[in-house]
Amino acid sequence: MDKQTEVEIEAAVFRRLVRHFQTHPEVQNMDLMILADFCRNCLSKWYQAAAQERGFEIDYAKAREIVYGMPYDEWKEKYQKEATAEQTKAYEAAQQARKQK
Repeated sequence: MDKQTEVEIEAAVFRRLVRHFQTHPEVQNMDLMILADFCRNCLSKWYQAAAQERGFEIDYAKAREIVYGMPYDEWKEKYQKEATAEQTKAYEAAQQARKQK
């Protein structure tokens, strides 16, 4: 596979992942952090960093808008729920387990 094809495939996968997150707002960032140790905000930071590595300045708010499909404050108001005590406990346990690896 040539490099251009590889980049195009990777870009398509990224777009599909972002679309998947956008169509499943019921999946909370806390759930993602517990299970996968990353969330939409992480993906936004990675997007921002990748742009900067290539000489493009993009602020965190714009990167979030790309990932969330809308301004973050709007998404937060519509979809974000307060973390439950159980989620907080599971997150802390997951972080401890990752530190021990």
